Amino acid sequence: MQQELFKLAFFALIALAVALEVVGDVLFKKWALDGRTTLLLLGLGVYFVGAAFWAFSLRYEFLSKAISVFTVLNMVAIVLVGVLYFKEDLNLMNKMGIALGVVSLILMEL
Repeated sequence: MQQELFKLAFFALIALAVALEVVGDVLFKKWALDGRTTLLLLGLGVYFVGAAFWAFSLRYEFLSKAISVFTVLNMVAIVLVGVLYFKEDLNLMNKMGIALGVVSLILMEL
């Protein structure tokens, strides 16, 4: 039971960290396009809070697994935002890379 609770806490913290990093990335992209300094500062603040959640997630899982889960989830979320919000295109190699990342997460959880 305690192991399941730790796993739930880990994934909750990682999800919050990824969500905040995605918001920070969007703010940075908007800053790059608009040049408004407030977007840069807000993006940095959001990144900092996300990094705090990331650090707390390490209490519940090994670093090697935590960084892998964080990186792949972040990649998938950023790609979705890029495609859906910024109308960016993906080629076949990009799609294959994302699929392999998701497969790697599944294999780590088995």
